[in-house]
Amino acid sequence: MGPGPSDVHPNILAAMGRPTIGHLDPEFIRMMDEMKALIQYAFQTENELTFCVSAPGSAGMESCFVNLLEPGDKAIICVNGVFGTRMIENVIRCGAEAVRVDDAWGTPVSPDKLEAALKANPDAKLVAFVHAETSTGVQSDAKTLCQLAKQYDCLSIVDCVTSLGGIAIELDAWQADAAYSGSQKCLSCSPGLSPVSFSELAAKTIRERKTPVQSWFLDLNLLMGYWGEGAKRAYHHTAPINALYGLHESLLMLKQEGLEASFARHTAMHNKLRDGLEEMGISFVVDAPYRLPQLNSIWIPEGVR
Repeated sequence: MGPGPSDVHPNILAAMGRPTIGHLDPEFIRMMDEMKALIQYAFQTENELTFCVSAPGSAGMESCFVNLLEPGDKAIICVNGVFGTRMIENVIRCGAEAVRVDDAWGTPVSPDKLEAALKANPDAKLVAFVHAETSTGVQSDAKTLCQLAKQYDCLSIVDCVTSLGGIAIELDAWQADAAYSGSQKCLSCSPGLSPVSFSELAAKTIRERKTPVQSWFLDLNLLMGYWGEGAKRAYHHTAPINALYGLHESLLMLKQEGLEASFARHTAMHNKLRDGLEEMGISFVVDAPYRLPQLNSIWIPEGVR
């Protein structure tokens, strides 16, 4: 009864139990290429800079901030739950300035408040927000927020940890510049991996940095030498082979089921849970139009302990 990790599908556990091979083995590299294409499908993007960070979603988040921000930059961070506050911590540690835009927990990010902040901070470099806030179960209008960022010449970072595979993500249609997720939520995989994707504009920003990326391990200029296309790869780190087997299997299962079918399955389960809870007199924290079907937060009735 928590927000994750989800139960791991038996097919994924079986995949993780396969023999471990080298991280530069031609067969493993072939699987990496497949995985890139599958992550592109899940994110609905053609971004070339799409791969998997060998660490949890929190490292995926950090990879976005440390690569796109330099000391002295300004970032507008939308906060409507725990994970927006973590974004602010990342901005500060990059030596950048965070402009905080708050909304009440359990409510979506307000486009009007974001636009007011963009108008008040014309020197802002990027906008960041959580698409599906794990701490409350609320969904924000990612398309509108990304388009506002674009309108005011800002890059956008989208937290998709709880949304990937559960509700629609359309990075290219949204014109999002960076997104990250996690393996342990709607993908029903084990924790510890973070699919990420960066637009060509984001990639250009990273290539043209004036200062080195704060984190060596998460420096995308180095990582893409390992996750690049084809058989020739530059050694960067020893990849978590068996964990990646599991994510590859999970993404294959998502592709076989189809995104729309996966979304419909999560919605159907939500509707059954909602009906049962409401029959018991239990209400939801989030108003119906903004609820995540895959993550349900409720109010415990008075007197119940």
